[in-house]
Amino acid sequence: MPTLVLEHTPIAAQILFFGALLAAIMSTASGTLLAPSITFTENILRDFFPMTDKQLLFTTRVVVFCFTVTVTCFALASQGMSIYDMVGNAYKVPLVGAFIPLVMGLYWRRATTQGALVSVLGGLSSWALMELFGADSIWPPQLVGLLVALTGMLVGSLLPQVLRADDTARA
Repeated sequence: MPTLVLEHTPIAAQILFFGALLAAIMSTASGTLLAPSITFTENILRDFFPMTDKQLLFTTRVVVFCFTVTVTCFALASQGMSIYDMVGNAYKVPLVGAFIPLVMGLYWRRATTQGALVSVLGGLSSWALMELFGADSIWPPQLVGLLVALTGMLVGSLLPQVLRADDTARA
């Protein structure tokens, strides 16, 4: 597409096209950093460590910085990999860590916080171990992570509850 624009359009159209492309890339990049950082700070850290607004703002900035460093390291480690493969790899983490707790939390009445935690920890750890040690097996690592997450959600929710969630948070 950029070659087509460069070869067959006037300079004004090229400026508009590449300006819009740059704006879209920058918007996506900032949203990709800000959304998980704010979600993590607001929904996880704030529950464990009550904060004033000033402390929350500072914590959010620190988390954004840490996520930025993590994403930059991931990008540097992925040099030579196609963008298609990078996007595919980026979606494996929410698949094994968030999909099962989200779906089960929405559609299964017996889902609990304990089940969600076991699901997330089991799915992410089994996927990471399979990526490191069993990537050549007949079972794809993300499928193993998904199945372990499902098992963790079922077992963690059906066993006696060690963690007690606030009932108002589930409503």
